[in-house]
Amino acid sequence: MNDNVVNFNKARKAKARHKKVIKAAENRVKFGRKKSEKEKTAELTRKLQKKLDGHKLGSQKDTPKTDD
Repeated sequence: MNDNVVNFNKARKAKARHKKVIKAAENRVKFGRKKSEKEKTAELTRKLQKKLDGHKLGSQKDTPKTDD
């Protein structure tokens, strides 16, 4: 008799676990940044935008209105 008896219930569950592991790996690649990393990036973006805005010439607020 053959010694390789397969429990189909365990095989089905193992297959499902394997699919979850694959999906989790794909999601880590797709969405894989921590909240702290996102916050650091957002803060750096705000800081650089503020610096850039400070170096603009002729903004709408600074120009005087003339009546022609």
